[in-house]
Formats: sequence, structure tokens, C-alpha cells
Amino acid sequence: MQKFNSLKSIPAYLPIVNIDTDMIIPKQFLKTIKRTGLGKNLFFEIRYDNDGKEIKDFILNQEPHNKSKILITGKNFGCGSSREHAPWALLDFGITCVISSSYADIFYNNCFKNGILPIVLEEEKIKELSEYSKRKQEISIDLKEEKIFFGNKEIKFEIDSFKKKCLLEGLDDIALSLEKSGKISSFEKSLKNKKPWIFND
Repeated sequence: MQKFNSLKSIPAYLPIVNIDTDMIIPKQFLKTIKRTGLGKNLFFEIRYDNDGKEIKDFILNQEPHNKSKILITGKNFGCGSSREHAPWALLDFGITCVISSSYADIFYNNCFKNGILPIVLEEEKIKELSEYSKRKQEISIDLKEEKIFFGNKEIKFEIDSFKKKCLLEGLDDIALSLEKSGKISSFEKSLKNKKPWIFND
């Protein structure tokens, strides 16, 4: 998993509330177990017309937002089913930070496991950032400082210290397990001495 320290990007604002995981990546694209290739189908049903052509008015189809790494969106983002393909699709498109006033819990946790920073802000701050996004200018996010910088202003956000460590160090579930491989090995040796009948070798 890529480390996340800081990020600069022109943000894309998608003012829709209750965006569920099926809207993020529809069920017909869930057959793959690969984390790549899903970005082209991100927000498929609102991004393309019935003929599969890009809808020009959709924010992520417009320059410069088609290269945005930061998505500002409505409350309760990522609700619905718990599919991990949703953060995979965002990440494959290039989005590594989402800013909203609230998220579905499972989606929120899945973001951290896939190297995406989901920031929670009050609605008032979301409105302020969404207004600024109309300028099509970059904003900066500093995870270490837990701050968003835009223009001559800054907004403070909060992240759980363990989740923050995982993003800063690029630790997913596998990497976390490998970090503890020494302790796991010691435990296995100790258990083998105490209860050898458990082991087949």
C-alpha cells in the first residue's frame, strides 16, 4: 500500500448525499478480484449515458477534475453494501482523499485499508471548501499536521492515531501482520513446546 503523507490537487465537488457503494461501482463490475481496472467504471451510472458515452456535465468528465485526487462530497458517503470494490474504484481513478461530513462505517474503514484518506468535516466547512473548489485551484492536505490548506486559510481535521499511522507508513492488514511476524513465531514455538500434539510435524 502506498504511503500517504501529504497531497495537492484541484478538488472535485460532487454535491450528492447518500451516495451508496452501488453508485460508486455498480454490481456488474464486481466479478474481478483485482484492484486495478475499476477506475473507468467509477460512478458509471451517472458518469455515462445509455450508449456508454461520457456525460459532459458530470464533474469527473471535465477538465481539470478528471485528474482530481480529492473528492468533496455529500453526507453519508459510501452507504449500502460493504463491497471493498468501492474504494478500489476510487483509488484506481486516482482519488486518494475523500472529504465529507459523514460516511458509512464499513466504507470509512475500508478506505484506510486501501490507502485512501477519508476526512470528516462539519457541513459548514464542506460548504466553504466546495465554494473554493469553483476556483479550480489546488488545495493541500497534510496528514501529519491534520490540516487542509486552501488559499490563505486552513481547516483542522482529526484522524484516529492508529489509522493515521497505517496511512503514513503504508500499512495494510497484511503489512500489519508481517510487522508482528516475530511475535507470532515466538508464540508458535512456545505453544509447540507446551502442546506438541497440536502440530503435525
